[in-house]
Amino acid sequence: MSAEAGYGTQPDVLAALLAVVGDAGSVLSYDEDRSFAALSLGRFGSVGSSQLDWSGVEVLHRSPAFDGDGLRGLLRGLSRPDELAVVFWSNLAVPSLALEVGLVARHAEAILECCFACWVYLADSGSLIEFQDGEGFTAGRVPE
Repeated sequence: MSAEAGYGTQPDVLAALLAVVGDAGSVLSYDEDRSFAALSLGRFGSVGSSQLDWSGVEVLHRSPAFDGDGLRGLLRGLSRPDELAVVFWSNLAVPSLALEVGLVARHAEAILECCFACWVYLADSGSLIEFQDGEGFTAGRVPE
């Protein structure tokens, strides 16, 4: 199965999250996902299959936290509440979601429960937050 054919085939993983954000969240199509990924995730190398290689990148903060409070703290320090955020999960079968940072902060626990790893791209500030369950958060500037 191609990445495009498999993309978004498990939207039920986001059902609880979408129920609380409603129309304020936008589920991305495969093409939209790939466009945002090219501006963010695609500019990093990888370590293994699901971690970014942060070597040579401006790291802004590392945190051993792996909960909603940890994500909220990073968002407060890196962005404005009305900034566009795109949330990618480690499984392409779970579609990416675009919403305002304030909603990401408000529903941080629900976002982190969707998958064991995710990335939050802060479009206006050009920053990315990586979450790996059990390892915490890393935030940094997206390489040019």
